[in-house]
Amino acid sequence: MTSEPVIALRAVSAELGARPVLRGIDLTVGRGEVVALLGANGSGKSTAIRTIIGQVPLSGGTIGLFGTPRPAFRDWARVGYVPQRTTAAGGVPATVTEIVASGRLSRTRFGVFRKADRAAVHRALELVGMADRAKDSVNALSGGQHQRVLIARALVAEPELLIMDEPMAGVDLASQEVLARTLSRQVEAGATVLLVLHELGPLEPLIDRAVVLREGRVLHDGPPPQARYPQPGHDHVHPHAPAGSEPLRTGLLS
Repeated sequence: MTSEPVIALRAVSAELGARPVLRGIDLTVGRGEVVALLGANGSGKSTAIRTIIGQVPLSGGTIGLFGTPRPAFRDWARVGYVPQRTTAAGGVPATVTEIVASGRLSRTRFGVFRKADRAAVHRALELVGMADRAKDSVNALSGGQHQRVLIARALVAEPELLIMDEPMAGVDLASQEVLARTLSRQVEAGATVLLVLHELGPLEPLIDRAVVLREGRVLHDGPPPQARYPQPGHDHVHPHAPAGSEPLRTGLLS
């Protein structure tokens, strides 16, 4: 077992267009950790994870994955990525099974599916409670079901690292609970997880650390707040914080 961080960001900066979005971020995620990125809209949360997987170029700093500099990293089957919720097929007619199977291609030989690959697709669908919709068109699914399909697509390659961008956004409570149970099983199996959240919700018991971003900088990196967030803009001191602590402006997390 290596002690090398699964994710290591050092002084990472990034721009969208000519606008700075990340301003010298330092972040490490250890093996088996579950880390939540929190912050207001525009704080840089989604840009941070898109930078990690190479969708947004660096303007400064370095990124490492599993101890390898990101530009040299090639073993992407070890990484499962769930983007912000979109229609799973992007408007292209496809079945639930076809979408999930596309996430298994990195594990196949020359794109040929074998018995083990088909079994992995079935397991992933069962994990997210969608096995009974396997033959259905994704265009017939609800928003929460779409999200389950996207998560199954990420899980089907049996990744060691899961990176998820607002997996609970716009998802009904029943689907949130299914996704929380699914993620709990992955964590129990040893997966490392980095996810963007607006609020902890049903995932709160799984979170080891919360990293709060504001204007592209790390405002807080430590235990997640235990108290439920009040209305945006309200200041309070965490009930377990030392006396004299500066209030945490929880409106930044909404």
